[in-house]
Amino acid sequence: MKNNYLKAQMQRGFTLIELMVVVVILAVLAVAVVPNLMERPDEARMVKAKQEINAISSALQLYKLDNYNYPTTDQGIEALVTKPTDGPEAKKWKKLLDNVPKDPWGNPYLYLMPGTHGAFDLFTYGGDGVEGGEGVNATIGNWNEE
Repeated sequence: MKNNYLKAQMQRGFTLIELMVVVVILAVLAVAVVPNLMERPDEARMVKAKQEINAISSALQLYKLDNYNYPTTDQGIEALVTKPTDGPEAKKWKKLLDNVPKDPWGNPYLYLMPGTHGAFDLFTYGGDGVEGGEGVNATIGNWNEE
């Protein structure tokens, strides 16, 4: 009987005051952290665009290794998903991407071959969809990778 009483004492839960202290600590942390997270979505979109441009650029390099040239501007990056039916024949074509991604702002990535900055230009106009700009509205391309 005495043993059961000790077990009951040891299995007590948290008191209401202990739970309230934890809730207050979590609230203070949320007030400190959430504003910092809310200021960063634009920065996150820019980083995502740069990463996607790097990934697509790598796929374009593989396309060239297999087919001896880059897709034409008309074939576009769609040539990485479906075999081109026009332009230079892709004799050793392989599917290199699952789908043609859109930039983080919902616009298609732009592709030019030959490019003005290198063998090809792969870019997005950023948040405003207009050439140039600064910050989140800046043009992000494979030539200005950081």
